[in-house]
Amino acid sequence: MPRVPAAFAARIIENMKGYAIIALTGDGTVTEWLADAESLTGYTRDEALGMNVSRIFTEADVAAGTPAEEIRKALEDGRYEDSRWHLRKGGERFWANGLTLPLEHGEAVVMKVFRDETPLKRADDQRILLLNELNHRVKNSLATVQSVVEQTLRSAGVDAGVRNDLTARIMALSSAHNVLVDRNWAGADLEAIVRDVTRAFDGPERRVHLDGAPVQLHPSQAVTLSLVLHELVTNAAKYGALSVPGGRVDVSWNLSLDSEGMRFLTLLWRERGGPAVEPPTRAGFGTRLLAGALNHQHGGAKIHYEPEGVCAVLSCRLMEEGPAVALTGKDSRPGASSPPSPPPTHPRPPT
Repeated sequence: MPRVPAAFAARIIENMKGYAIIALTGDGTVTEWLADAESLTGYTRDEALGMNVSRIFTEADVAAGTPAEEIRKALEDGRYEDSRWHLRKGGERFWANGLTLPLEHGEAVVMKVFRDETPLKRADDQRILLLNELNHRVKNSLATVQSVVEQTLRSAGVDAGVRNDLTARIMALSSAHNVLVDRNWAGADLEAIVRDVTRAFDGPERRVHLDGAPVQLHPSQAVTLSLVLHELVTNAAKYGALSVPGGRVDVSWNLSLDSEGMRFLTLLWRERGGPAVEPPTRAGFGTRLLAGALNHQHGGAKIHYEPEGVCAVLSCRLMEEGPAVALTGKDSRPGASSPPSPPPTHPRPPT
């Protein structure tokens, strides 16, 4: 690497506003205090030179050996980066993102570059607090709806099976919101949705097997797919592969792009080892949900009656607002696709 002229380096350091640049010996003694180090920490250059860098770390981090750990990892790995609370001279805390790098400069062995990200940290904490409050209110509302519906249907003499099915669907909505909150409502991971919906029916034998590249769903699509998958797994537990010992369900998915660059998700639900499949005798809620839930999202469901068990193919165009998709892996290459045709009827009596 070509050597940077001293005047050039000095000019860069002088204009690095908002960043502190310091040099440290192996035991953490400060030998350089540059750029905005004074304004970020409150220590002047004369005060900082010769003091130990642990002075700007919290008492808990000093007790845990964090300052020395940063130096050690930077020397071993070539760099070390982290974010944590630090202390200004007056004791005020500030949230700093810092990068520690090996450096041979006099007695110094590493340099640490850090910046104050307190406003961003507090804004993020506030956002998480509001999202958690939103989730709490949503769950309370769903619990109230569940109670009102249960009491109303019970008073009307509605069959217990119908009441239980409706309660389970409301709980599926609540569960989908939990997954969204885990991702700060930026979306939901498809695998997390599938695992969450099928967990109660999977058992220690792990009869539900998943295979697919990482996919992040838009919040509204996460709720829709959660409800659709709930109907599939409930019917599988009542009438299909999960209703008998030895039955299993394979869930796989893939992504594709059509000729206009629109992104589509295709999910395959395949049951094996269950009882013989029979077409439904009437169209209930489950049938209507599977048939119509994805239609407005340029998708749909195709149901096949195969000898080994029910096979459902769900398709939808992924929404573009926000971080709709995370696509990784060697097997995630896009291929041409077009919106699927409207779905046929559901293969089992609706729940």
